[in-house]
Amino acid sequence: MAIALVLVLIVVGSVLFHLLSPWWWTPIASNWDYIDNTIIISFWITGVVFSAVVLFMAYCVFRFRHREGNRAAYEPENRRLEWWLTVVTAVGVTALLVPGLFVWSRFVNVPSEAADIEVIGQQWQWSFRLPGKDGKLGTSDTRNVSAENPLGIVSGDPNGQDDVVVEAADLHLPIGKPVKVLLRSIDVLHDFYIPEFRAKMDMIPGSVTYFWFTPTRTGTFQVLCAELCGQGHPLMHGVVVVDTEQDYAAWLGQQQTFAQLSAPKQTGSANPLSGKTMASGLDVAAKLEPVEAR
Repeated sequence: MAIALVLVLIVVGSVLFHLLSPWWWTPIASNWDYIDNTIIISFWITGVVFSAVVLFMAYCVFRFRHREGNRAAYEPENRRLEWWLTVVTAVGVTALLVPGLFVWSRFVNVPSEAADIEVIGQQWQWSFRLPGKDGKLGTSDTRNVSAENPLGIVSGDPNGQDDVVVEAADLHLPIGKPVKVLLRSIDVLHDFYIPEFRAKMDMIPGSVTYFWFTPTRTGTFQVLCAELCGQGHPLMHGVVVVDTEQDYAAWLGQQQTFAQLSAPKQTGSANPLSGKTMASGLDVAAKLEPVEAR
């Protein structure tokens, strides 16, 4: 009797915990409400099955408990029950799988109007690359990664010269426009995850993975790494800001391209009086009159 009561309390406590729990998803900020709906469908189906199985166990414990003078009758075969369980199980499994298949079909088919952006994961920071005015991202190669070229962009590719490079800083995106996120890892396995956007994907060294989403509200959202990538994994945070069109254009105008970042830096300093660049130190030294030794 006590065991049956404990099983009933487990079901009641589990249902109340999930219905009254203060822990829930962050408010969604993308088009992936399909993912939320699929999880909710799976939650209710598995919750109903869990409750039914445990309550059935409680019933059996109570109904067939040991009592003096009673003897169990062994009936190993019940075709009606077996068919009923087979049909119900098939319906339940189908209900679990079908919504996920529809979501996966949308997940892997990127809209043609989606803009490409690249996310580069490196212990323990995020960097980003956006296409320039030509709308195309240049090629990259891990063998090109260096202190001067941390993203490994191929300098000989003309499509990459106007790429906007955002290294270890906040990424801005315009609201209401689909984005295809190309994911690349320079060192180990990472996972680019923004809870409010729901969609995420692993970043595998040597491969380029992808996913897509459409930001649906402005705001500042935290980027997390959803894979254990090393000792500094908890510190691998980033920020994505979803802007209005005007704010995004203003931010984009302040960013530097790969060509600007890789251009040789000028030596010398500006003359504050004339506003012109002074000659290099060697030229100035050549024009000085020699001082006679005393």
